[in-house]
Amino acid sequence: MDFSKQLQKAEEALARRQYDFAIGLYTQLLEIEADLAEARGGLRKALRMRVEKEPGSKLLRKMGGAVPLGKARTLAKIGKHDAAAKAFEEYLGLDPLDESANLELGAALEAAGHLRSARAVYEFVAEIAPRNPDGWKRAGAMLRRTGDPLKALECYERALSIDPRDQDALKARKDLAAETALARSSLDTAAHSRERMRDQKQAAELERGRRMHMSEDEMRAEVARLEQRFADEPANVELMLELAAVHERLRDYDAALEIAERAASYRRDSYELACRIGDLASKALKRRIAKADAGGRRDEADRLEQELARAEVDDWKRRVALRPSEAALRLELGRRLQRAGETDLAIAELQRAVDDARSRPDALLLLGSCFQGKGILDLARQQYLRALEGLPATSERAKEILYNLGAIAESEGQPAEARSCYVRIYEVDIGYKDVASKMTTLR
Repeated sequence: MDFSKQLQKAEEALARRQYDFAIGLYTQLLEIEADLAEARGGLRKALRMRVEKEPGSKLLRKMGGAVPLGKARTLAKIGKHDAAAKAFEEYLGLDPLDESANLELGAALEAAGHLRSARAVYEFVAEIAPRNPDGWKRAGAMLRRTGDPLKALECYERALSIDPRDQDALKARKDLAAETALARSSLDTAAHSRERMRDQKQAAELERGRRMHMSEDEMRAEVARLEQRFADEPANVELMLELAAVHERLRDYDAALEIAERAASYRRDSYELACRIGDLASKALKRRIAKADAGGRRDEADRLEQELARAEVDDWKRRVALRPSEAALRLELGRRLQRAGETDLAIAELQRAVDDARSRPDALLLLGSCFQGKGILDLARQQYLRALEGLPATSERAKEILYNLGAIAESEGQPAEARSCYVRIYEVDIGYKDVASKMTTLR
């Protein structure tokens, strides 16, 4: 679906300083397509411009936003990430420059699979908090996951200009430098291959099919053209993949999924195709969830969210089965198993992932969360402390770990130990979750 006219209308409203109207337009677009990065970024800009024009009392904004912020964090904790993102947006409508809440919104969107929207939020964090590298790092991670390693590399370079010793950014920069070198090599090879192609018409058709900025009418014409070819070549897998890609750009995920599954019947051992099918199935379910939410059908949305959790577990099990030695896949499977409530199975996968240096930080954090959820607090504390080693105090991961350690200490009736954890967060980020009130209640 082409949203260019609606986006232009919102931008024109901003230019006329009609902030409420622009905010309403961006919000409506996000109800239709939660992963529309232009709308998510535009909403951030509009909210910022409105609050800068009418600043009001920050304390009153914080007080008024306490309910939606608490609701958002609860929803995120129980795995309802789309609903959490909406609640975070409700809070940020009151306090749009809250750095921590924006990062939490980005994390909720990321967990819900809306990677482009998440990137837009993280880029906004980098804009409002220029001395915090986390915004650039997370934006880089989103660009990397959506297939733009060069821009991802730029983001990590910006993060390192803020903190040259940031180990996560250093590692990502090293990996991306290798990836982009390989990509350039592949592009050179592809260029030579194209030169050798005799059928210039076919080359033009393939290039047109891969264009990323076609209008909706052009994409529908492309679908008709590819379907006509497909009728003559029903076993052409590459043609199926092209057709699925255009359907995906049209956000017709069910049609794209059906065609991708047909292609997979010819390539049963293809890891890349298995990943594509899993991603499309998730997108199709998330779209149904969004429609049910928008229509006020909460029971249906809850049922679909449970179906999504099960589907994602099955998807990542297939990926692991195809590449059992990759710890990063076991990490993601463990994450999905935990989200689906299969805590023991999640622990088993995460314990295997923790042996890999690249997966260890996330695996330890998730293991701590699993053990904490099961009430095995001594093991939870042990994993969190291991995950905390070497982290800068200002990083979001360090704050999350310290907060969890404080919660464990509170549940064990150790207020002094709990306060010692919360004070380390309070020292670097007074607005993080409810640490300010914790400092008062745990005196």
